[in-house]
This record gives sequence, structure tokens and C-alpha cells, in this order.
Amino acid sequence: MKYGYTRVSTKGQLDGNSIEEQTNAIKNLYADAEIVIESYSGAKERPLFNKIIEQAQKDDYVIVTKLDRFCRSTKEGLEYIDNLMNKGVKIHILNMGLIENTPMGRLIVTNLLAFAEFERAMIIERTQGGKAIAKQSADFKEGRPPKYNSKKINHAIGLLETHSYKQVEELTGISKSTLIRAKRKQSAV
Repeated sequence: MKYGYTRVSTKGQLDGNSIEEQTNAIKNLYADAEIVIESYSGAKERPLFNKIIEQAQKDDYVIVTKLDRFCRSTKEGLEYIDNLMNKGVKIHILNMGLIENTPMGRLIVTNLLAFAEFERAMIIERTQGGKAIAKQSADFKEGRPPKYNSKKINHAIGLLETHSYKQVEELTGISKSTLIRAKRKQSAV
């Protein structure tokens, strides 16, 4: 059996290029691979991946496009590799190659896992550093920027005097729940 594992971090990416690219890359080399698609952050449990690890048997393949789809830390990666290799399962990380069960193969994989973990830690550190700098700005607001500016919200609330919520929603595209929150916020002031 050939298990092609693809993963995206958010459900919104399921229909995007990322999942398609991963699937195509695996299918190009392993046309008969059973593709398993999962939407989980790498830091969380991955039930479908864990199921593959449990089910895989001697001479099966576990195929992923990149190391970060396989694991997030050196320790985790080595545990998965040991588990699979002890069962006689072949591991193919497409951008690295087939992982060999030899001392040199294990050395190379350990080093690559360590570099991947280091790179991930550096990304997190840079992100946190950038956020700390941004927080020093007086106009910093955490989270996603509002979809509608105050002018559009005020216009939609004004329309509520002569229209129903449903009509205003159809006219402006602003949801009823957003209008209710904005109206509540205005009346609290």
C-alpha cells in the first residue's frame, strides 16, 4: 500500500493550491497512492496521519511532499521514522528522497530534522519580534482588520430605519449579526 499524506493548516486551504500541489506531486511519482487529506495545524494531533502510521505494514510506503508535512520536531520525526522503519515501511519525503535505514541515512535525516526544527523556531521568533515592534505603535490593533469601515457600518445602520435586517444585508452585504453588534456598540456609547 502507498499512503500519500497531504496536510494543510486550515480548512480554508483545502480547496487551494497547497493541497492540489501536494496531491499532484505525490501522484506524479506514485499514481496508485491512496491520498489522505488532513486539515490540522502541525502542532495539534493529526488523527489521519496517526492512523496511517498504525496501519502501515512491511513494504508499504508513506509519502509526503516536504518534511514539515511529516513532523514538526526532531524528536517527533525520529519517533515516526523509528516506528515505520521497524515495521519495514518505506518513507519517501519527496523534496529529500527515500529515507534509507542505514547509519548514513539516519545521520542525514537527523540533521535535516534538526535544521527543520531550527527553521521553524526562527520563523516563530521573527514573527513574535515583528509583533512586539508593531505593538509599540499607538494605532496597533491585534487581530484581523475590520471588514467594513465605520462609514459603511453607519450607512447600513441608517438603512435599518426603513428596511429590515434581511433587506439591509442584501443591499450592503453586511451580515445581520455584524449589524446587531454594531448597533449595540453605538447605543452603548
